[in-house]
Amino acid sequence: MDALYGRNKEEHPEPIKAEVQGQLPTWLQGILLRNGPGMHTIGDSKYNHWFDGLALLHSFTFKNGEVYYRSKYLRSDTYNCNIEANRIVVSEFGTMAYPDPCKNIFAKAFSYLSHTIPEFTDNCLINIMKAGDDFYATSETNFIRKINPQTLETLDKVDYNKYVAVNVTTSHPHYDSDGNVLNMGTSIVDKGRTKYLLYKIPSSVPEQEKKKSCFKHLEVVCSIPSRSLLHPCYYHSFGITENYIIFIEQPFRLDIVKMATAYIRGVSWASCLAYNKDDKTWFHFVDRKTKKEVSTKFYTDAMVFFHHINAYEEDGHIVFDLIAYTDNSLYDMFYLKNLGKDFEENVKLTSIPACKRFVIPLQHDKDAEVGSNLVTLPCTATAVKEKDGNIYCQPEILCEGIELPRINYDYNGKKYKYVFATEVKWSPVPTKIAKFNTQTKEMLHWGQDHCWPSEPVFVPHPDAKEEDDGVVLTCVVRTDPKEPPFLLVLDAKTFTELGRATVDVDMHLDLHGMFIPAQDVKTQTE
Repeated sequence: MDALYGRNKEEHPEPIKAEVQGQLPTWLQGILLRNGPGMHTIGDSKYNHWFDGLALLHSFTFKNGEVYYRSKYLRSDTYNCNIEANRIVVSEFGTMAYPDPCKNIFAKAFSYLSHTIPEFTDNCLINIMKAGDDFYATSETNFIRKINPQTLETLDKVDYNKYVAVNVTTSHPHYDSDGNVLNMGTSIVDKGRTKYLLYKIPSSVPEQEKKKSCFKHLEVVCSIPSRSLLHPCYYHSFGITENYIIFIEQPFRLDIVKMATAYIRGVSWASCLAYNKDDKTWFHFVDRKTKKEVSTKFYTDAMVFFHHINAYEEDGHIVFDLIAYTDNSLYDMFYLKNLGKDFEENVKLTSIPACKRFVIPLQHDKDAEVGSNLVTLPCTATAVKEKDGNIYCQPEILCEGIELPRINYDYNGKKYKYVFATEVKWSPVPTKIAKFNTQTKEMLHWGQDHCWPSEPVFVPHPDAKEEDDGVVLTCVVRTDPKEPPFLLVLDAKTFTELGRATVDVDMHLDLHGMFIPAQDVKTQTE
């Protein structure tokens, strides 16, 4: 197990031709680009948490039936500082580093009184984002790194703070029909006025400003004040429909005062995150046209969630699906001390992930009786009016035991059927991938002994007529070190194997990524 999670991985910057078995569709042309932690030990120092490891990008390029693999560490300032010092000198969320020779890049301890904040790491290890014609490695700090999707080279460092006052952001932006990026971040700096900001990065800039980056035209769409000034909630994603943005304020919160003293106290920032199981989870809905929040207050019981799946509007309701837990044991599981050799048997989630569907009656009868269920769609989700006018929502449980959900993104914000996800059950190790039909509740699976698949990525057929016309791609790591990893290509309709591309490398377990169609990849000469 340690081999899969804790061991440093070698990079392979030159393309390696994969051995292809089966029949890959001729239309599948482009790059599957993925991101995740690849190095957890530097010199004699070790990261505490798997999510702290140095970012390792890897890609599978599909070209005329052939597949090429490559991998390369993100050459972040964090990576360069650590490698140069031959130890961890830049703090990550779960690992505080001391003392810091790279002071010029990373200003450390900060005082709450002056409203400054630590300069976070640029170790962007979670996902890939497209902005304009460019691609960026992202994490949850204010830094992102431009990368070349073909060679995996690290290019410019972008600091969101130059364009918008956010200290943390999500790694799951949304893209509208024009290709603009919508994302959210938390602003902690503004004189104790903690708020959540939704901002837009345009997909193109005016012709006369072609040399300028799209970030110079970033605009704040709206802001939502935090219910607690010193305890903003942690969030990993948000939801979107045709007319609304969905933001969920969960009782899983960062303590700003604790964060301010973490360095001095010798603890990690992760220790400043706490879940309050007796608290409520509040739903915020922002009208995308008026940029105003819906005034009715909707809430549910305490929960922890990381991934929204999809959301849509139907007959005056907002329907949104997410994967939720009843506690925050998931993050704690990935401390490297827990990822020993018997990890799969010994480490068990205390809360199984549940796929929950909430149904929000936005256009409900204002004169409805207290205690009445305002949901009029056929489902078991409820929304009950209370004396104070707040509305208490209970979800329908669609299924259990799936994580890292993906959809056909052409159906994002629209009524949809299919979720592609990893299956996790009581252990956070994905042993299968699944296709779940949210309407019939039918689930198809792919799994093979001693195989751990990654987040499945759906790629639509160029002439797709139906939602599941296309393929599903997943990187599969094997628990037997003698067996090489492979990229699996499934027919998304039948969930049967079309082919696989095997590479003889020590592939890392990754987190998120995207498929870039060949026509979206600028050639080097451009």
